Amino acid sequence: MTGCALQHVKVLDLSRVLAGPWAAQTLGDLGAEVIKVERPGTGDDTRAWGPPYVTDPAGQPTGESAYYMCANRNKLSVTIDFTQPEGQALVRQLAGQCDVLIENFKTGGLAQYGLDYASLSALNPRLVYCSVTGFGQDGPYAHRAGYDFLIQGMGGLMSITGQPDGAPGAGPMKVGVALTDILTGLYASTAILAALQAREHTGRGQHIDLALLDVGVACLGNQAMNYLYSQTAPRRMGNGHPNTAPYQDFPTADGHMILAVGNDGQFARLCAAIGRPEWASDPRFAANAARLANRQELIEGLLAITVTRGTREWISLLEQHGVPCGPINNVAEVFADPQVQARGMRIAMTHPQAGEVPLVASPIRLSDTPVSYRHAPPQLGQHTDAVLAAYLGLSAEALHHYRSHGVLG
Repeated sequence: MTGCALQHVKVLDLSRVLAGPWAAQTLGDLGAEVIKVERPGTGDDTRAWGPPYVTDPAGQPTGESAYYMCANRNKLSVTIDFTQPEGQALVRQLAGQCDVLIENFKTGGLAQYGLDYASLSALNPRLVYCSVTGFGQDGPYAHRAGYDFLIQGMGGLMSITGQPDGAPGAGPMKVGVALTDILTGLYASTAILAALQAREHTGRGQHIDLALLDVGVACLGNQAMNYLYSQTAPRRMGNGHPNTAPYQDFPTADGHMILAVGNDGQFARLCAAIGRPEWASDPRFAANAARLANRQELIEGLLAITVTRGTREWISLLEQHGVPCGPINNVAEVFADPQVQARGMRIAMTHPQAGEVPLVASPIRLSDTPVSYRHAPPQLGQHTDAVLAAYLGLSAEALHHYRSHGVLG
């Protein structure tokens, strides 16, 4: 083992809420030192997005919400008011020593403080500067604010999510987590790694322009291609799949289960398991295209069968036949699942006020340079003095000066 992959990288995180912080946390998990710059007094908006909140051993809130905890591991919190000239100067000095800067202010919002890409790249030409906005740095919507829910609607995701027209509860539906924010954070971390690799050859950093709407459109995946090749807009199908069947949820005697049949061989094994081997050679169902054409008849036939046994009994039987299937877990059941537990997806870290706190692990598994959990999500301004002393050489007297003038929290 040679240590963490990004242990030589320094990141200045000016972002807040989810997309930018998610990108910075990913880099931090991979070993980067991440300095999170926050507003004195309030900090990242999501610190207050509760309940639930992290509590100390006496049950008192610590100031961090569970939401904030999901995206701010492996960071050092520094509180600087960069609306003040002295605060701007401090951030510029920090940017001069960092490899990466991440921000998600409105397009052009940091130019008034001299913290935009043009200004900072002049001071540090090697800086990789990642801007995350709702709609990008150009185009007619560039100056609009963008939020995940809004983007899920505008980007088409809600038009293909939810029950089909005419079914109970029909209508557009958002995904249960801020998916475009998280996907944008992942694209941002990928882009940053690419820019760092390019810098090895060019010696120069660059500006990364990431838009939530762009990501939302890109992640329509097969549904986007279905439209581009058919010129027919996809419709909501509930839990059905537009390109393969049977691939959806089914009721059982005591709940529900998922069947995810991805090819004709799996379908033949399903037919054998449920006592309908003749379906595998039935012209209506033998091939995937035929199953799609006769979807309603197939699904109705399966519905009459799946309700005859309980979920666990079905899953045990189908797994023996090599048919992809599974339960529909709630979040509590997810963390009780033996596979999730075996993969270590719940971790614990030491919080300075709350003691041991639970977190969700990174899913990245590297054999030689594994992820590292070094810092629990920090309290507001927890590392201000230590970072500014180490990076900028500020003395106790200088720190007192800045704090007395409201530049530092």
